[in-house]
Amino acid sequence: MFKGSNVALITPFKDNKLDVDAYIKLIHFHMNNGTNCLVPAGTTGESPTLSHNEHQQVIELCISEAKGKNPVIAGTGSNSTEEAISLTTHAEKVGANAALIVTPYYNKPTQEGLYQHYKAINDKCGIPLLIYNIPGRSVIDMSVDTMARLFELKNIVGVKDATGDLNRVDQQKNKMGKDFIQLTGNDDNALEFNRRGGIGAISVTGNIAPKLCSEFQKFSKSDDDNLKKEAERLDGILQPVHNSMFIESNPSPVKYAAKLLGLCEDDIRLPLVKVTEDAKKIIKKALVSANLL
Repeated sequence: MFKGSNVALITPFKDNKLDVDAYIKLIHFHMNNGTNCLVPAGTTGESPTLSHNEHQQVIELCISEAKGKNPVIAGTGSNSTEEAISLTTHAEKVGANAALIVTPYYNKPTQEGLYQHYKAINDKCGIPLLIYNIPGRSVIDMSVDTMARLFELKNIVGVKDATGDLNRVDQQKNKMGKDFIQLTGNDDNALEFNRRGGIGAISVTGNIAPKLCSEFQKFSKSDDDNLKKEAERLDGILQPVHNSMFIESNPSPVKYAAKLLGLCEDDIRLPLVKVTEDAKKIIKKALVSANLL
């Protein structure tokens, strides 16, 4: 259910408020262009600056508009265990197919603290849970051994791996087996990630290139040599776009790209700001090179 191109949805704003019309438009844009799964209220969706009501509204809207045609993985993580439980149980109640739980940022828990955090969430819900391991933002890195302990629990099914370390794919596959879902959080390493046993991505670039990302993901897992070569070709086209999406802090670049494509405005909440003029040129050039613009 969660393989292929899973898009970490941006959250459109207008006058610093959720732009509901633009958000609904985005959801249908993805449903009509090959996106395999919708992932609202993650980091790319600016979850750190969404109010609790907005966070819930974003998830509810996504589930309502998807109408069961596309699975929804709701971003429900927090550095407060109780808050993460609250967000996750709400997502389950309104129909999310799974939840994405980021490792608790700032607190710097030990590996045992990480285990107990996820176990507490696991014990309070009944939907699949994906660990979101992103040391670059959270400061902490969940070890493979801790992940293996969590995989023994009833609801923990896999990981969004944003470590950037491709060796982790092998280590996690060897420790947990092929049933442990591995999705990359780094668009730029998706080809090799899938070759090593991954089954997809939770993608930023997918926001603006859903067809390309979906086709790339499908071909990258094919047994057909010609389709594998096509995946390599698409990867080459996408790499400049991937790189431009992180030229400044995410999601400012992808929101500017979305504006260029007429999907939504590039409004973003402080402490993040819109991209600089120099960054705009690089982003625009990347979109043109991929025939997206």
